[in-house]
Amino acid sequence: MKTKIFCDIADYETIKFFNNKSIVDGFTTNPSLMRLAGAKNYKNYSNKILKICNKKPISFEVFADNFKDMLKQAYEINSWGKNVYVKIPVVNSKGIFTGPVIKKLSNQGIKLNITAVYTFEQTKKIYKSLNKKTKSIISIFAGRMADKGKDPIPIFKKSISLTKKNKNIEILWASTREVYNYTQAKQINCNIITMPPKVINQISGFGKSFQSMTLDTVKGFLTDSKKSRFNL
Repeated sequence: MKTKIFCDIADYETIKFFNNKSIVDGFTTNPSLMRLAGAKNYKNYSNKILKICNKKPISFEVFADNFKDMLKQAYEINSWGKNVYVKIPVVNSKGIFTGPVIKKLSNQGIKLNITAVYTFEQTKKIYKSLNKKTKSIISIFAGRMADKGKDPIPIFKKSISLTKKNKNIEILWASTREVYNYTQAKQINCNIITMPPKVINQISGFGKSFQSMTLDTVKGFLTDSKKSRFNL
C-alpha cells in the first residue's frame, strides 16, 4: 500500500510550488499555519489557495470553540470546493469531545479531517462517530508524542487495525519531525503522512549510500575549516 504524502503548509507560494509536484498528494493547513502565512481574512485567503489547488485534497480547519459555531464554519468551509476536507479538533478548548459535530457532519456526507488526536481511545470514539460511507481522515500527532518521550507507533498500529477494513477512513501521521518518519509510516501501512516542505525535499536523498554520506560530511568539515582559516 502506498503511503500518500501531504504537505503541511498554508503559504500560498509554497502550495503553488508543491501543487505541481507529483510527490505531493494533498495539503493540510491549520489556524496556526494560516497565521504564519500572513492570512488576514480566513475565507479570502483560503479561496486564493483553492484557485491554484482545486484537485488535490486540502484541509481547512474550523476555529470556533463551541459546537454551534463549529457547525456553521464547517458548512461554510465545505462549500469552498469538492477537494476540501473540513478539519475538526477532537475536543474543544474545554476538553469536550466534538463527537456530536463529527457525527452530524459525517452523516451529511461532508469530508472531515479529525485533528489533534493522541490516543487510541480518541481514535475509537472518532471512528464510532463517523459515517463509514463518508470520506474521513483521523490525524494522529506522532511528532508531538515523540517530543514528550512517547512512542507513537503502538497507537498508530491499533488505529490502522481498527480502520483498515474501511477504505473511506484514513489514518494520517501528523507533526512529522524528520524524513525517517516517512519510512516508519510506510512500514506500518499508514494511509497518509503530512510533512513540512523541508522534510519533503529531503526525500530526494533516499537511497544515498552511507559511504557517499561520509564523504559529503568530511568535505563539509574541510570547506568550513578553510572558510574559517583555522590554523594550529
